[in-house]
Amino acid sequence: MKKTFILLFASLTFASAPWADTYAQVETDEDNTEEAIDLDEDTDEDDEETDAVNARIDIPAGMEAEMDSLLNEWNNKTYLIPEGDCNDTGVNPDFDRETYIHRLQRLPNVIEMPYNDVVRHFIDQYTGRLRRSVSIILGASNFYTPIFEEALEAYQLPLELKYLPVIESALNPQAVSRAGAVGLWQFMITTAKQYGLEVTSLIDERRDPIKSSYAAAHYLKDLYDIFGDWTLAIASYNCGPGNVRKAISRAGGSKDYWQIYPYLPQETRGYVPAFIAANYIMTYYCEHNICPASAQLPAATDTVMVARNLHADQIVALCNISAEALRALNPQYRTALIPGLSHPCALRLPNASMTAFIEAGDSIYAYRATELLTSRAEIEIAQAQQAPANPKVSPRRGRSRSRNTGRGTRSATVRRGDTLGAIAKRNGTTVAKLRQLNGIRGNNIKAGQKIRVK
Repeated sequence: MKKTFILLFASLTFASAPWADTYAQVETDEDNTEEAIDLDEDTDEDDEETDAVNARIDIPAGMEAEMDSLLNEWNNKTYLIPEGDCNDTGVNPDFDRETYIHRLQRLPNVIEMPYNDVVRHFIDQYTGRLRRSVSIILGASNFYTPIFEEALEAYQLPLELKYLPVIESALNPQAVSRAGAVGLWQFMITTAKQYGLEVTSLIDERRDPIKSSYAAAHYLKDLYDIFGDWTLAIASYNCGPGNVRKAISRAGGSKDYWQIYPYLPQETRGYVPAFIAANYIMTYYCEHNICPASAQLPAATDTVMVARNLHADQIVALCNISAEALRALNPQYRTALIPGLSHPCALRLPNASMTAFIEAGDSIYAYRATELLTSRAEIEIAQAQQAPANPKVSPRRGRSRSRNTGRGTRSATVRRGDTLGAIAKRNGTTVAKLRQLNGIRGNNIKAGQKIRVK
């Protein structure tokens, strides 16, 4: 069955982007009980207090991305343009505490999103040094948000969870962390496989925006079923349910995220506040004079299931699509090979390219097949060359061989074009017996060679 999807060409940045290794989904079991920020304490907005906050909060890795290389990549391909429809003066207005509280309360969310100094710290990050990144993320979200919302809706989850990938990967489907987490939702291999994502040497469905989104929604639902609280589910998405259970135990059994906050791993303490801040900035970016990057929509696409091995060069040559665009639309394939022979694999192409693919039929699989599809199904092992017979045979040796022949030993000379099977048939024996008598491995024989047949 075919489906039509619109995907973001951000996939074209690939894992080779310099910043692709900066994202991490922390899965740790560390006993981290460092002193936490007192959320009830009022803080001054001077530099000393800001520095103190920075020193005591681990910023989620997705907020540490350097966006310059990403922006250049997109600009060179004209997919995203930094200047949007509004006038970004670069000036971030200063709002009082009550304004932030009021705006957060107005968000149409199921998940509780209170204001405190840590949340304010992350809002300041997004509206200050990360405002250029926010512009890019806003442009990218036009493509990804419908995919996220559809997956979340399928599991009846709060739609505000669509902003988790903002802090996980900055909406880069090729993001790879130092810990090995991959994709928009930063799945580790074990969790990915548990939720039905295929990860092999050839395929990594953690990079597939659609499949990974449904897997993430399923995972989040299971986490909520464990704790019955969305902030705890979000925290456990970052550090694992085991660490959250430990924090609950150390907090005397409290299941309030802000009460167990001091007992969580350090990065997780900033994870939920960063999520709240992401919801804030993705809603109120205009109030902070941040312009979404203008986006050029890619073509609509169709999907077909491929049941034979297929190389990207075969598709590029016959389907009027660039290798770059092909990889962007099929980020789950780790090499140029689509391994349809192992099981049917989805191939996503623009509509025009899909028409060309269908019209090409079998010719697309035959194109340069012997060159591009080099995996051999069967192969013989080479044998060492036998030493030539010594013509100077002593009389004693000759008499000995003659005696052996007299006792029933018989030899045959290999003719040109002979095979072990043909020789065995002529002499009333079997290939296995010929191999045993002559110490032959495989089928290597040569014309003129004498072999024992009895």
